[in-house]
Parts: sequence; C-alpha cells; structure tokens
Amino acid sequence: MAVASSASDRPGPPGGRSERTRDSTFGGLPLGAIALVVAVDVVAGVALVIAVVVTVPDGFEPTQIGWTAILTALGLLHVEFGLRIEGYERARRRTPDVVFIDLLSVWTFAASLLLSPLLAAAHVVVVDLYSWWRRGRLRPRYRQLFTVATIVLAALAAGAVARWAGTGTPNGSMPVFASGLAILVYTTINTGLVAGAIAVSSPRPTLATTLGRWDENLLEICGLVLGALVAAAMTLQPLLVLFVLPPLLVLHRSVLVRELAESSRTDPKTGLLNAQAWQADAAQLVRGPLPRGGRRAVLVLDLDHFKAVNDTHGHLVGDHVLAAVAAALRGELRQQDLVGRFGGEEFVVLLGTTPNGEPFPLAVAERIRRRLAALRVEFDAPDGPAALPGLTVSIGAAVQHEDGVDLRSLLQRADAALFAAKSAGRNTVRINAPA
Repeated sequence: MAVASSASDRPGPPGGRSERTRDSTFGGLPLGAIALVVAVDVVAGVALVIAVVVTVPDGFEPTQIGWTAILTALGLLHVEFGLRIEGYERARRRTPDVVFIDLLSVWTFAASLLLSPLLAAAHVVVVDLYSWWRRGRLRPRYRQLFTVATIVLAALAAGAVARWAGTGTPNGSMPVFASGLAILVYTTINTGLVAGAIAVSSPRPTLATTLGRWDENLLEICGLVLGALVAAAMTLQPLLVLFVLPPLLVLHRSVLVRELAESSRTDPKTGLLNAQAWQADAAQLVRGPLPRGGRRAVLVLDLDHFKAVNDTHGHLVGDHVLAAVAAALRGELRQQDLVGRFGGEEFVVLLGTTPNGEPFPLAVAERIRRRLAALRVEFDAPDGPAALPGLTVSIGAAVQHEDGVDLRSLLQRADAALFAAKSAGRNTVRINAPA
C-alpha cells in the first residue's frame, strides 16, 4: 500500500481521552482529527471535480485507456495474489494492529506518472477500495475514505510535478529528474497528511508514532522507485510490466513474514514484549558477562487491586489502563532496559548494567512506583468522560552481582520479593538479597 495506507494502519492510542467526541461515525476521534479528515476528503473531492473538468472535454487517448486497463488489472491481481499468500488473511485478522505493507503504491505511482489526472485518480479509487473490500473491510469507513483521499492527492500532485518538470506529453519517456521530484512530492504529501492525522488523534504523539519506522518508509520509497521503472517500461513495451508482478509478490511475502515475526514477540494490548520474547532476550543478556563493577537487576511489578478496575469499569478500560502503565514504564526506563508484560496485570523489567555506586535498583523501582501512583488514566464512560486516578503497584526486585546467574533464579527471587511487598501492604518495593 502507499505510505498513507501503511501509516494509517499504525495502531493509535488504546481507549479514549476526555476531549474525544462520542460520534461513532468517526470512531471516537478528537474534534481536531475529525476536522483534518473531513478537510482532506473535501480537498480530494474538489481535486477530482477539477480533474473531470480538465480531462473530459479533451477526451481520452487510446494509449491512455490501454495503460489504465493494464495498471488497474495488475493492481487487482496484486491484491488477489497477496490474499493467497500463505496465512495472510488469517494472520491479518489475528493481529489487526500490525502494520502490513502491500506495496500497491508501485501501480499507483506508475499511474500518476503515465495517466491523465482523472484516469490516475480512478485507478487509485478502484484498486484501493477493492483491496479494502477483499480484506474484509477491516479498516473503518472514515479511515478508508481518508486513505483514498490522501493517495489521490499525492498521485495528482506527483503527476502534475512530473509533467511540469519536463516529461512533455503523458506519452513521453520519464526523465530521471522528473521521476525523482515526483517521488519526493508523492511521499511528502502522503506521509505528511497521515502523520498529521495521527498527531492530532494521539494523546502524546512522538516522531516514531507519527512518521513510522524508518525501514517501513524506506520500503515504501523503494515501491515508488519500482513504480517509476514500471512507468518507463510501459512507454517502451507495456507487456514488460508482467515481469514485475512475481518478484513484487515475493517481496510482499517476505515483508509479511517479518511483520508476523515481530507481532509474535509483542503483547497486543501494551506493545511491550510478551512473556516468551522477554524471557528469551533476558536469558541471553543474563548469560553474558557483567562489565567490571556493573550489576543487573530484575523487577517484577504487579498492579494492586487491578481486578476491581475490570469489575467496575469493564475489560476495555482495563486494557486502556495496561497500555497507560506500559507507556509510563517506557518513560522511566533507559534504552538498554528490557521491559515486557508477564501476563494479566504483571510486568517484568531487566535493568541493564549500572555502576555499583548508583542506588540500584531501589531508586528505579521507587521512581516507577511514584509515577504510577500519580498516573491519571482518562477514558470514555457511558455517561461521559471519566478518569481513573490513584493506581498503585507492588514491586519485587532481585540483583545480579556475578556472571553466570540463571534467569530463572533471578525471577524466583524477584517474585519472592514481590510477595513480601504485597504482604507489607502493597504500593511498596522490596529487594531480595543475592543468594
């Protein structure tokens, strides 16, 4: 899919915020996000009307109609073969928050370079709506309409810039400079609009959540480069583009395998490592040698009285609380610290090596405990916006002072310390002495 499609599939913040509208048409988006979505849709509609006014009086050249048919047919075939890649639809339904990049931008960008504005927009609408329908309409209607609108605007702008930069007539060859400039315009508009929508709909937007990972964006740029090569090949011999589809599907499958491998390590409710992935990574780190004068520690955290949250407010709010706790943990930990969800309301952390002179891990655990105690989780209740203040957590810790310690023994000691923290009245930290 184009950048907009993949970027708009990035999972947003779980749950709601107090300023969110309750209009189900837009899935609980904030008013600012609704305004942006509607504005982009309207601008895309106006652009389509202008394309009709400009294109229809002059008619359509037979070559243009032929290119439209070939590119649209290849886009639809790409969708169908993509669905038949082993396990795709089953995996997509099982992991709906995982970003899947289907590389349909190859055909979309080729259409923007070769076709008249109206035919290029028609190609985008047909292929993207068909993809949405065949994938079970997993994306809400407002998001799909916004996705199509962003791609239409990007395609129309890229085509206009390419022709202005010296392509001559649509039947001419594609100069390198014009194609490169068109790629830049397409990427900027598509990514910018989606990033803006994510930024105004997220409570704490970051560069990573709004723009996505660098490898995802690089893959999409490579798709646009392939689209430019497809356009050049079609001006020479249209049937040459048939050789593009098989390797593109192989690339599609390799991307899917990577995304599923990552999703198998991630807890879907919090975005943290799941228990199996955390234990595998932590065991490997614990087996490694400690730097001279350094230590590691394992923290086991258990939210106090979390069952009452689910019983009082429901499991959806409980999931929102878990996501908020995960975000708070990330904010208090360093890049070298390993954090995961252990199951239920339990979290686990492997603190990276720290010099002996630092008060460790008591200082880190206390900082986490105080931050969670001050956390105020906002959500949408049936009678309006509500908030859940006063979360508390009990933390048990175990310190690794020497090389060759087994992770299982560290976890057992940290779990014993957690039990001591619970017995001491909860909302407290206990450290288990080394064996």
